[in-house]
Amino acid sequence: MPPPPTVVNAPPDDRTPTADSVRPTVRRDSSRRIETGLGWLLLLPSVVVFGLFVFWPLGRTLYLSVHGNDLFGAPSVYVGAEHYREMLSADFGRVLMTTGLFTLFSVLPAVLGALVVVLLLEARIRGVRVLRTAFALPFAFSVATASVIFAIIYNPAIGVANGLLGSFGIDRVNWLTDPSIALPAVAAATVWMNFGYNVLVLSAGVAAISPEVVEAARLDGATGWRLASRITIPLLSPQLFFLIVVSTIHALQSFGQIHILTKGGPDQATTTLVYSIYEKAFAFGSSDFGSASAQAVVLLVVMLGCTAVQFGILERRVHYR
Repeated sequence: MPPPPTVVNAPPDDRTPTADSVRPTVRRDSSRRIETGLGWLLLLPSVVVFGLFVFWPLGRTLYLSVHGNDLFGAPSVYVGAEHYREMLSADFGRVLMTTGLFTLFSVLPAVLGALVVVLLLEARIRGVRVLRTAFALPFAFSVATASVIFAIIYNPAIGVANGLLGSFGIDRVNWLTDPSIALPAVAAATVWMNFGYNVLVLSAGVAAISPEVVEAARLDGATGWRLASRITIPLLSPQLFFLIVVSTIHALQSFGQIHILTKGGPDQATTTLVYSIYEKAFAFGSSDFGSASAQAVVLLVVMLGCTAVQFGILERRVHYR
């Protein structure tokens, strides 16, 4: 009679899960769920704020732009793209042209002027800290305060601007009532308002440049404009790019100085897209929220387009250290 077969315990298969191998996996999954839940909990306040003040107004604007409204501004009937077709008129083209010119007159002088001032302030002169504070001082003024100041400066009878022109024998200028001068005059006030902020940003950028790099360039014979064009300005390109993008957005959104100085006049010479939205929706008892919302959508598209072009073209020339 043959002996019974011997039972040999086979070694455990590594692919077969055991209790000891399952516990760490369960712990990791549980830890990930806790971290994900905690992350969403921390993001909840920001999501609520963005939902209430960004996404909901944007959705409401898109809704109003395709609806008509009654005398009280409440949306009534669906009109589709009717409000957008109304904007194809020559008047809206003039508004877009005015907005573009105002942006150009406001951004380039403010950024380039601040760059020149910062480069000059880097020269070893006495009282440079006092001068830097003086040039940065406009940043402390609100839009309303600065606009009132320039309303006095541009006053045709007692203003400083005409007083200076009179000392050179030049006739008085109607700064805010002449259609050909009003837009550059308001843009000049905007440049002064933004000048201090630009100086502060560029001064911080210059302070961040390594002294060793500058000293090495000077040892190689780079001084004056050569030092500025080959070393300082390329290393300031991130700050310059930032200021151009931010200043463009601010210029497209400018309202306070236009409302205080000219109220969109004379003869709509300073009626930008933002001010046209105000006139459609609120000015003179108007409540044409549908047309104003359509223009607001166009403003958003213009801002996104300008930003995309700037990122696509200018950012390639930015030198990040």
